[in-house]
Amino acid sequence: MFVDLSLHLIMYTVVAFVLGWILSTIKTRMTNGQKDQKSNAHDHRIRSLEADQRVAQIETEKSNEKCVKLEGELKQATDDLGKRDEVILHQQKQLDTFKHDLKVSVRKTRELRSELTDRASENIKSEVKLREVKTELEIAHVSADMIATGVLDYSLTEDIVAGEVDEDDDSDVKATDDSTPGKAITDF
Repeated sequence: MFVDLSLHLIMYTVVAFVLGWILSTIKTRMTNGQKDQKSNAHDHRIRSLEADQRVAQIETEKSNEKCVKLEGELKQATDDLGKRDEVILHQQKQLDTFKHDLKVSVRKTRELRSELTDRASENIKSEVKLREVKTELEIAHVSADMIATGVLDYSLTEDIVAGEVDEDDDSDVKATDDSTPGKAITDF
């Protein structure tokens, strides 16, 4: 059977078979090249997106770490502010207490000052009265001494007080101030 066919026909068949095979290989390579180019664009896009995703995940982790760190700092700052507010409130209370104490002290000082002023004026008045009393006692003492020695003559002073004797007429008699008690006219 194989022998009955002509050699030319066998050659044509083998050549057609080899030519078909070559053409199919070329076609396959060409279509694979196009597929590679099409798939390469998609693959590149996919790889790019995966790289972007990895970068975004790393940035997200960094951001989360920063967020946690900032939350800790915020909590610390809030605690510090709370403590400072407590200190300020305590100091404000002390300041209010000091102001109140100062007002009370000023009021008491004014009261004491007025009381001391009153006492000082009373002391001065008492000293003046004491001096007047001392003066009167000295005059009474001197008068008593004069009466004892006989220098003072009350008979003449009674006439002057009664208005019977005129002071100007008697040149030997000297008059003293009648406004102070215990003073009398003496003759020397």
